[in-house]
Amino acid sequence: MTKVGTMREEAHYRDGMSPAACCIKRCIDIAGSIGGLILLSPVFLIVYIAIKNEDYGPVIFKQERIGYRGKIFTLYKFRSMTVTAEVNGKPVLCQKNDKRLTRIGRFLREHHLDELPQLWNVLKGEMSFVGPRPERSFFVKQITAINPDYELLYRLRPGLFSSATLYNGYTDTMEKMLQRLRMDLEYLANRSLWLDIKIIFLTVFFILTGKKF
Repeated sequence: MTKVGTMREEAHYRDGMSPAACCIKRCIDIAGSIGGLILLSPVFLIVYIAIKNEDYGPVIFKQERIGYRGKIFTLYKFRSMTVTAEVNGKPVLCQKNDKRLTRIGRFLREHHLDELPQLWNVLKGEMSFVGPRPERSFFVKQITAINPDYELLYRLRPGLFSSATLYNGYTDTMEKMLQRLRMDLEYLANRSLWLDIKIIFLTVFFILTGKKF
């Protein structure tokens, strides 16, 4: 892409949220993550017991992701796959009926409960409640090779919730990853506190009503 072309893309995807709104957003992240960790502590305990009772493996899954300003951070999730899911070390996307999912893990993923430990990432400032989902370096390189605009997302903290997840679901193909990128870039250009609240409300509503996404 030429320098002129890059400048046009950056202008089109200029951050839609003001610095003041970003500060308020961060305060909401801190208060919300603390409240969530406290209120959902019984759920954390139940999930802990369920995972341990199934195969005695580690409860928390840790994985390096690319986040704010392109920096690597450790993302936390409840483990939903067998401990040998990627034993050969090669990253593999989770498919709809992936045999690597444990019985408890399948339930957790269907209801997005495996993401709850990321409240700690939000509290630490590595993530936000709303923002583009963070990806592994292995897949970031593949996406960027097709669409370099992915690097524009480094302006944002990755999110626990996103409009792309709501309407595009889990990304199990490169086509879905590229579609998610287009939606994340639109979020960057149009984001606001009101839009964040709307995304949070819809995500919680869909989860509580059992809607799959």
